[in-house]
Amino acid sequence: MSEVADLLPQHVPALRRYARALTGDAASADDLVQDCVERALTRAHLWRQPGNLRAWLFTIMHNLNANEKRRAASRPRLATIDEVPEPSRPSSQVERLMASETLAALKLLSLEHRQVLLLVALEGLQYAEVAEVLGVPVGTVMSRLSRARDRLMQLSGSERAAQPRSVT
Repeated sequence: MSEVADLLPQHVPALRRYARALTGDAASADDLVQDCVERALTRAHLWRQPGNLRAWLFTIMHNLNANEKRRAASRPRLATIDEVPEPSRPSSQVERLMASETLAALKLLSLEHRQVLLLVALEGLQYAEVAEVLGVPVGTVMSRLSRARDRLMQLSGSERAAQPRSVT
């Protein structure tokens, strides 16, 4: 490892140039170089001597960049705040009132019910993912979610509005 550590600094400027060409961004290029150097130092025992260290480093960098591009392609693209459109119309007073009632009712749910409801409804996780996050079986997630939804409807007054009123 000491030989790689000794020879590595002379290759950093070339690595930075290549990283800049790959990424087109100075900050991303610096991150890529740092990842490459870290990978080279932790895997120095894999370098075949008297192999071409520069070629080995460029291979590491190329593979790191390709892996990152694959990961980025599989992730949804995040929109900047400037790209998010303004609502077409402001919410009405009734909608705001319903939203505040729902938020107040959400705070009254038990922690277990609130966790499941937020992970499924707000974060969009699948039941299996929620089960993994919380360390419970999928059936427990489904049960808690059903109870949480029922309780939330009771607390927010939605159930009262949905039930026919009796005439007295």
